[in-house]
Amino acid sequence: MRKISFLLLTLFITFPIAAQKRAFTIDDLYKIKSVREPHFSLDGKSIVFSVSESYLKTGKSNSDIYLMKNDGSDLQRMTTHKAADFHPRWSADGRSLYFISTREDGAQMWSMPVNGGEATKLTDFALGISDPAVTRDGKKLVFVAEVFPECGADGECTEKLNDDIANGPMRAHLADRLFFRHWNIWKDGKRIHTLIYDLERMEVDDLTPGDMDAPSMVTGGGTAGFTVTPDGAELCYAANPDSNDYETTNKDLWIVSTSGGEARNITDENEAYDADPHYSPDGRTIAYLMQKVPTYESDLIRLAIYDRQTKEKTVLTESFDNWVGSFQWAPDSRSIYFTADVQGHRPLYNVDIKSKKIRKILDLQTIDSFDISPDGKNVVLTRRSVGEPAEVWIASTKGDNIKRLTTFNKKSEEDVDIRPAEEMWIASPSGRKIHTFVVKPHNFDPAKKYPLILNVHGGPQSQWTDGFRGDWQVYPGSGYIVAFPNPHGSTGYGQEFTHGISKDWGGKVYQDVMAVTDSLAHISWVDADRMGAMGWSYGGYMMMWLEGHTDRFKAIVSMMGLYNITSFYGTTEELWFPQYDVGSNPWSDKAYETWSPHRFTQNFKTPCLVITGEKDFRVSYTQSLEFFTALQKMGVPSRLIVFPNDGHWPSYVRSMPLYYNAHLDWFHKYLGGDPAPYDVKEMIRNQAFKE
Repeated sequence: MRKISFLLLTLFITFPIAAQKRAFTIDDLYKIKSVREPHFSLDGKSIVFSVSESYLKTGKSNSDIYLMKNDGSDLQRMTTHKAADFHPRWSADGRSLYFISTREDGAQMWSMPVNGGEATKLTDFALGISDPAVTRDGKKLVFVAEVFPECGADGECTEKLNDDIANGPMRAHLADRLFFRHWNIWKDGKRIHTLIYDLERMEVDDLTPGDMDAPSMVTGGGTAGFTVTPDGAELCYAANPDSNDYETTNKDLWIVSTSGGEARNITDENEAYDADPHYSPDGRTIAYLMQKVPTYESDLIRLAIYDRQTKEKTVLTESFDNWVGSFQWAPDSRSIYFTADVQGHRPLYNVDIKSKKIRKILDLQTIDSFDISPDGKNVVLTRRSVGEPAEVWIASTKGDNIKRLTTFNKKSEEDVDIRPAEEMWIASPSGRKIHTFVVKPHNFDPAKKYPLILNVHGGPQSQWTDGFRGDWQVYPGSGYIVAFPNPHGSTGYGQEFTHGISKDWGGKVYQDVMAVTDSLAHISWVDADRMGAMGWSYGGYMMMWLEGHTDRFKAIVSMMGLYNITSFYGTTEELWFPQYDVGSNPWSDKAYETWSPHRFTQNFKTPCLVITGEKDFRVSYTQSLEFFTALQKMGVPSRLIVFPNDGHWPSYVRSMPLYYNAHLDWFHKYLGGDPAPYDVKEMIRNQAFKE
């Protein structure tokens, strides 16, 4: 009885306080600060990290470096420049901080004393650098950069050729092979190379010369990674040696001396993915991520190791039936810590190198990044949940003594109703229960009925996690229930479930989505006559599929979706995706017709908002143009928004405010939630925000 009474008392006390908070708005979203990249000092007593903030009215953002003690005390803002300062790292002696800054000549490496003083620019590479790593002795800097192979480490040569292409009298793109563009950039002959900069001699050398991306670019942006031995003598990087790299997911690990020389492929026998290498602290072993099924980008992601002495390779997580995410060696080189997608959460695990025993360390909803202390006793991390923006936390590596260290978003948490999520498991005709997150609206009253928005994720092999996101708060703040199902194809529920979407795009997923819709429609506080749906990428595809297969929804929003799968095949750049997930090719596999939404245009009737980006090379914006044309020809109320300067992901601060506002405007018109705070047409006409 005492426990029940205490719970009721707690609810009675806290509910009025929550009710006093105001509803979450688009403006509130852009007051949330992003806290990232915590790293322990070499003595474990201090933590450095970065904080980013956005400015809604100007469409700009900035990030700075912060420093604090490992108990959260003595917080110091180390940089205040109007340019972005990020990617902080400690120097070998612990007296300085290295970081990337855009304050001069693009992204360059800078350093500054921990105890105060001016920042010093270390690099001056013509087109900027990324992913820098300083060798343990502090004498050399390894980084990646886009170069023309014929220029190599000659940054001025690369800069001149780039300027010639951009500013010459004739502007054209030339290609003699596929993979001539990627994500949102035209390659124009450039390659990603790994370079080493001698900080004493101020000389730069190309460690991965030739006509190959080394390291390779990977799905979602970024690279397949590189690592340097603790003594700084050897580089290991991931690159695809195949001439048909546009249709193979193959990546191999290569090692080369940092003094230069010929690189050696150490995973050539595996025709699937080997990438993201990390040397152990003792230098003997390389840990890396691997897959076993060639050309399948969504095969189970495993953690493996390569023994540099015995040349033996060992998979450590074969028994772990979910994807391994980011990972870090324990200081004693005997185990590895890693995160993984598991049933809508992203916990932290540890695996023993010898026994392969895996144990869960922490489940704090969504862990985005982490760092293990030099003594191996503590872990500092950034975590979030649907109702909590990201902050820095610390815990012991035993999984206890959990403590929040930062409060950058305390004001928003105190003033604004940031809604938590509830979890449901809903039965589907596909044979599985579908894990679904539900966020209730501001000032929720179970005696009332509310409009509902169902959001289908992209990937398609990914998962909704219990983590703070803009659309999980903006729409509930405007009076909507939002539901986020993890249907077939989602990660975190075993590899069989993830693989269940391949070659079955409109099958089990559609059953799952409709089962969730039907189940939610029967809840007393859901208005079954005011239900909408939205989705991005594959989620956008599912919206187009819903258009032709159901009239259950009163409004739909499709973003960056796939409408005509045959034409998608001819315009996307990573051909391994449709060739595995749909079928070999459109001229020999009927699946391209079977699962293409364009075949069901005659059934279109639901009002639909269509959003796309003109620089989207993954899912060409022409897919959305075709879809919008079909909607218009069928007389379906519809609207098209094209972001001319954006790719598959619109700019967070320049474009996403319009994205959110356009959704609210559309759903208000057809579902009856709160009006959008801004006029959509005025936002576009004036390229500014007017209330």
